[in-house]
Amino acid sequence: MAEAAAIQGTVPSPARRWLRRTASLAVAAPLLAGLLQGVSAPTAAAAESSGGGTVDVSVDTLAPAAPVESDTLTITGTVTNASKQAVTDATVDLRVGPRMTSRSEIDAVADRGGYRDGRDPAPLGGPYTVKIPSLGAGLSRDFTLSVPVSKLDLDDAGVYQLGVSLTGRTGGRSYDRVLGIERTFLPYQPEATEKKTQLTYLWPLISTAHVSAETGANLQQTPVFENDELAAELAPGGRLHEMVALGKDLPVTWVIDPDLLASVNAMTEPYMVKSGTTEVPGRNQAVAEQWLNALEKAVQGRKVVALPFADPDLASLAHHGKEVPGSLSHLQQATALASTTVETILHVKPSTDFSWPVDGAVDPSIMNVATSAGARNVIARSDSFRDDLSYTPTSARPIGGGTTAVVTDATLSKAFQGDMIRAEGSTLAVQEFLAQSLAITLELPEDQRSVVVAPQRMPTTSQAQSMAAALHGLSAQRWTQPLDLLAAVAVKSDPDASKRVPSTRAYPKKLRAQELGTDAFEQMKTTRDELDDFKVILTAPDRVVPPFTNAISREMSTSWRGQAPSAALYRREVLDYLRSLTAEVQLIDKSDLLLSGRSATIPVTVQNKLLQGVDGLVLRLVSGNKTRLKLNGGEAVSELPVKIDGGHSQSVKFTATANANGQVPMTAQLYTADGTPYGKPMTFTVKVSEITPTVMLVIAGGVLLLVLAGVRMYSQRKRAAARNAEAEAETDAQTEAGAEHPAGTGTGTEAEAEAEAASEAAEPGQPSDPTPDTGPESGDPSGPGEKVDR
Repeated sequence: MAEAAAIQGTVPSPARRWLRRTASLAVAAPLLAGLLQGVSAPTAAAAESSGGGTVDVSVDTLAPAAPVESDTLTITGTVTNASKQAVTDATVDLRVGPRMTSRSEIDAVADRGGYRDGRDPAPLGGPYTVKIPSLGAGLSRDFTLSVPVSKLDLDDAGVYQLGVSLTGRTGGRSYDRVLGIERTFLPYQPEATEKKTQLTYLWPLISTAHVSAETGANLQQTPVFENDELAAELAPGGRLHEMVALGKDLPVTWVIDPDLLASVNAMTEPYMVKSGTTEVPGRNQAVAEQWLNALEKAVQGRKVVALPFADPDLASLAHHGKEVPGSLSHLQQATALASTTVETILHVKPSTDFSWPVDGAVDPSIMNVATSAGARNVIARSDSFRDDLSYTPTSARPIGGGTTAVVTDATLSKAFQGDMIRAEGSTLAVQEFLAQSLAITLELPEDQRSVVVAPQRMPTTSQAQSMAAALHGLSAQRWTQPLDLLAAVAVKSDPDASKRVPSTRAYPKKLRAQELGTDAFEQMKTTRDELDDFKVILTAPDRVVPPFTNAISREMSTSWRGQAPSAALYRREVLDYLRSLTAEVQLIDKSDLLLSGRSATIPVTVQNKLLQGVDGLVLRLVSGNKTRLKLNGGEAVSELPVKIDGGHSQSVKFTATANANGQVPMTAQLYTADGTPYGKPMTFTVKVSEITPTVMLVIAGGVLLLVLAGVRMYSQRKRAAARNAEAEAETDAQTEAGAEHPAGTGTGTEAEAEAEAASEAAEPGQPSDPTPDTGPESGDPSGPGEKVDR
């Protein structure tokens, strides 16, 4: 890259002025020494020694950031006495020059600490100073320096070192010293260059995972959020609010995580938020709706790049997840979902041809994973994709196989990663960004190049404001011109730029230590497999599958880097919730059963507590002793289909045949249609009794006795009827010859027959089997001594 690139051009007058001052001091030194001979105070040159950072100099504002000759440069800031002694006779000075000759020199100046005699330019002096007679220990003083740009002698275009220093005295020392200095840069390009650098700036809208896998039981499936922190980011002053408010006026390419859009869109309707062990209603629908409306307006007519849903960690997938079955296929699903989500919510068609590994760090495995879901362009970074060139090449690099590496500039991309809350941090970052961009253009002023900038994924509010300030500083387009990312990919590649993908060993150890481990992807696979087993039994799977599929995508999000405990907790909660749903369809425990006949039906109850019906389940009952108890006409195993409406139970009845007394262990297990076990098996015991051959013989003998008794009763009744007829005939004869026989002296035959009939009628018969009573079904386990249906 251009870290050692020389900026072409003649030596500017500020540098000549600085050299002339140095030479004059060298010539005048002997004369001054003679004039001052005998004077105890140090020479004037001693004023250029460092005070060791006694005073902290802060440059809070610099305007305009990229001035032209007709402008007046105004610098404001603060000087703070960090020592325990007062500073007296102090002067705040402006030091300009020399012109930077390479990007690496800009880096060196930015990293330099305290004042260095001979390496920092002389003060501008004259009326462009601020006098501070006294500055007590620990005290601060604001300052403002205003200088016409024409007085800076910036005749030639280029990047100039700009320093603000405080010179004064401390303690008993009666000579001046430079007690503190702050350096920045002044990009000076008064006229537009012939060839402008095409600058592409990515504007990322990405957040962390906020939505859980849980949804409400209502028809609308009210989403449940892990927290309500997203609302704070969307509200005025929040990070995402500022990104939209600033980005709408900037020439940027929007890079959006569709999960963020889906989450905010869910907030526009009623939603719930976890609060300890309960859930409370979310109350930020208006904030979410306002943000989405503002974003939709901001992106109209602009280029939008959609990352795969939930911004999956491509490096983690490549190094730990690709060997776990199903992980890469889930990346493909996340990519397919991206376009639909963005187009549905924002009504713009996004590009899904881009993958963005963390910090643009790549190796062969990452490149393979990044393109496995259909992306043809991989956003890399120059500190990973290194070049051995004296200038900054064009970003687009075709690397074969139809894949293009978009190598972003590392220095520009990392320009706003620091603390931008303090005004000084923001100002220095903006000035260095502008200086680096001008240096790129001046490296090869006769050649136009395309440079892409990819900042951090989730800039803070202050970082976003600093980024916007830098882009506003380029708005005059004197040395850069904006270009969207899709156009940047189409720019002709530099033939000398490196097209070799970095090796696996070159991948940064710091980034590797933050990756999701193989165990994380194994847990995702477990969730995915159990979801597959669950959805096949549901009559309305669309109410369950999308929330869990999206949750699995969030589990592999880049946003979990550096938050391993939180990532593990989220994965566990998703899996636990899925298992709690699958457990709503279960077998009801049974106590031991009593089978007192040869054949019977064995009921097994299946309960469905879900709000939707289940179908496609098979209940399998297995006899632990086929010889003693058979199922389904002689088999040891019997299966019956199960279909239950939501909130209902079903009693599934199996036919059983007993052959011998004793206990028989039984196992009931639900299965899906493809033979996968569903839920836990349920075991119980059937006690078989009174089924031996002797018992059968006794039963047969009893039946025979009943038949014989019936025949005997029929014969006896027939004989009794005959005797009654004879008795009636005799009675009639006696009546006719009543005088011949005294009253009350019968023969006794009729009395005996009646007595015998009464005695036979009094013999008890055989009782029938009692009617079975299974009772109503319930979700409770069956009681002890339960009998099977016969």
